[in-house]
Amino acid sequence: MTLIWILSATILVSLISLIGISTLGIKSKVLDKLLFLLVGFAAGGLIGGAFLHLLPEALEHGGSDSVFLYVLIGFTAFFLMERYLYWRHCHNGACEVHTFTYLNLIGDGIHNFTDGLIIAASFVADIKLGMVTTLAVIFHEVPQEMGDFGILLYGGFSKAKALFSNFLCALTAILGAVIGYALSSRIEDISIYLISFTAGGFIYIAASDLIPELHKQKDARRANQSFIAFVLGLIFMILLKKIG
Repeated sequence: MTLIWILSATILVSLISLIGISTLGIKSKVLDKLLFLLVGFAAGGLIGGAFLHLLPEALEHGGSDSVFLYVLIGFTAFFLMERYLYWRHCHNGACEVHTFTYLNLIGDGIHNFTDGLIIAASFVADIKLGMVTTLAVIFHEVPQEMGDFGILLYGGFSKAKALFSNFLCALTAILGAVIGYALSSRIEDISIYLISFTAGGFIYIAASDLIPELHKQKDARRANQSFIAFVLGLIFMILLKKIG
C-alpha cells in the first residue's frame, strides 16, 4: 500500500511538468516577452533554490566538507558537460539550440530524481508526512517547471519538444521513488550527495548561462524587467523557505 501511495504522489508531481501547455494559446510576440522574463525568474529560482533549499537540506544531514566537495564536483561536471555539448552540437560558434537547455534538463532530472527519493522516504516513515512532503514538492515545482519550460523555449526548443523533454525529465521522480522505496534504510546518505551535486549544477547554469543571457539584452526597459524577474525568483524561494 505504501508503494502505491509513493507512485501516485510521484506521478502527480511528474504531471506538473506539462504546465507549459498553458502557454500554447499565447501569441508569439507576447510569448517572446514572457520567455525573457521566465529566464530571469528561473535564474533567480535556481540560485535561490541552491542556496536556500538544497544546500541547507544537505548540510542538515551531512558534514560541510563532503557537502561542499560535491557542490564543486557538480559545478565542475556541468562545466565539462557544457564544453562537450558545445563541441558536439555547435559549429563555427553557432548553435541552433543553446547548450544550457540540455544542462538544465540534466540538472532538473537529477533534482526530480532526488524529489522522488525524498517523497519515498517520507511515505515510508509516515503516510501523513508523505502527503505533506508531496504538497511541498508540488508547491515548489509549479514555478520551477514554468521557468524550465521558458528556458527550453528560449534556448531553441519547439513548444512540443520542450513539453515532451520536460515531461521525460520529470519521470525521473518516479525512478527515484522506486529506488528510494527499495533502499529506504540508506536513502539519507544517497540524497545528501545528489542534493549537493544538483546545487552545484544549478549554480553553474544560473551564473554561467542564464545571467549572461540576460546581460545580452540591449533595451534598458526589458533589461530592468528581467532583473526584477530575477529578484522575484529569489524572493519566491525565500517565501517558500519561510512557509516550509
